[in-house]
Amino acid sequence: MKFRHTIRQDPDINLTPLIDVVFLLLIFFMVSTTFTKESAITVDLPEATVEAPPEQEPPLEVLIDAQGRFYVNQKALVNKQMETLVRALRQAIGEGPPPPLVISADAQTPHQYVVTAMDAARHAGIERLSLATKQKQD
Repeated sequence: MKFRHTIRQDPDINLTPLIDVVFLLLIFFMVSTTFTKESAITVDLPEATVEAPPEQEPPLEVLIDAQGRFYVNQKALVNKQMETLVRALRQAIGEGPPPPLVISADAQTPHQYVVTAMDAARHAGIERLSLATKQKQD
C-alpha cells in the first residue's frame, strides 16, 4: 500500500484588498460625518418674567376688498395707485415711530393688490407687518 504524502501549505492571506476596503470605509466615514463646533464661551442668559406687554398704540389697518380698493383705518382711498396708499400711510403714521401694520384682504382679492400694500408699507417706513386671517370653522 502506497500512501501519498502531500505537503500541506498554510493558507496565504493577501492583505492588500483588506487594506483597500478599510481605507475606503475610513474615507466614507470622514466625508459623511458632520462636525459641530462647540462654543467655548459660556453665556449666562438673563431671565424674564411673564408679564403683559406695555400698552402699544393700535396698529394701522389696511383693508383690501375683492375689487382691489384700499381702505386705511376704515377710510377709503380715491384710487388704487401705490403712491396714494403710501401718502395715506404716512399721514396715518404722523410723527414718531411707525406702528405695526395689519393687512386684511378679501379672499377673492388678486395677489397683486396685497403685494402693492406690502410695498407701500415699506416705502412708508413700516417695518412690522402682518396679514390678518380668520380661523377656519369646522
